[in-house]
Amino acid sequence: MPKARLTREQIAERAALELPDGAYVNLGWGIPNLIAAYVPSQVTVYFHSENGILGMGPRAKPGEEDFDLVDAMKVPVTLLPGGSYFSQDDAHVMTRGGHLDICILGGLQVSEHGDLANWRIPGAKGAGGIGGAMDISVGAQKLIVTMEHTAKDGSPKIVKTCSYPLTAIDCVDTIITDLAVIDVTPEGLVLREVAPGFTPEEVQKFTEPKLRHSTNVPAMRLQPR
Repeated sequence: MPKARLTREQIAERAALELPDGAYVNLGWGIPNLIAAYVPSQVTVYFHSENGILGMGPRAKPGEEDFDLVDAMKVPVTLLPGGSYFSQDDAHVMTRGGHLDICILGGLQVSEHGDLANWRIPGAKGAGGIGGAMDISVGAQKLIVTMEHTAKDGSPKIVKTCSYPLTAIDCVDTIITDLAVIDVTPEGLVLREVAPGFTPEEVQKFTEPKLRHSTNVPAMRLQPR
C-alpha cells in the first residue's frame, strides 16, 4: 500500500510556517488560498489581494460572510484591524513594484532552475488565462510554490525543463509539496525536509532533477495540535 502523503491542508499548514512576522504576502489560487487559516497566532501577516485589499484575514465562517468583502477568487474573507481597501490598479502596482515580501502560488511544473508553469496544460479543455500570475512571479521578493509532488498520472511536476507554457523564468525560491520542502539554489535543488515517513531516496524517485541534501534530512515541520 502506498504511503500516505500530506493533504492539501497540511501543505498549506507547512507553507504558513515560512511567513515571518510583519510580512506582506499575496496568496494565489488553490492550495495557497488555504494558508491564511494556518498562520500561527503569534505571527501577524498582512495578506494582499489583487482586487484591492491589504490586511485580509482568513476566509469568513459560514453564516458570517459579507459578500461585499471578497478576495480575488470572489470568496468571502475577513479583514484584520487596520486593513485597507484600494483600487485594483494600485493593487497591481504593489505587486509589480516589488512591494510584497512573499507570494505563494500553485504550480503545474517547476524546473530545476526555478522556472514556473502554472496556468495551462497543453490540450486541456477550459484552460483559463494567465491572470496576474506573471506579475506576481517576477514582482515578489520571494516566491514559494505549493503543489502536489506528482501529477494525476504519477509523472513528476518538478522537472529538469518545463514542457508546459511558462508563467515566468528563474522566479521560484522554494517548493512545498505533499512530499518535501525544496529550495531552488544556484547550485541546484536542495532537499530541506521530507514528509513524515518518507526518505530522501523515496522523494528522489518522484523528482526528475537530482536533489542535493545533507546526510540527515528532517521531517517536514507541522504545527502542534
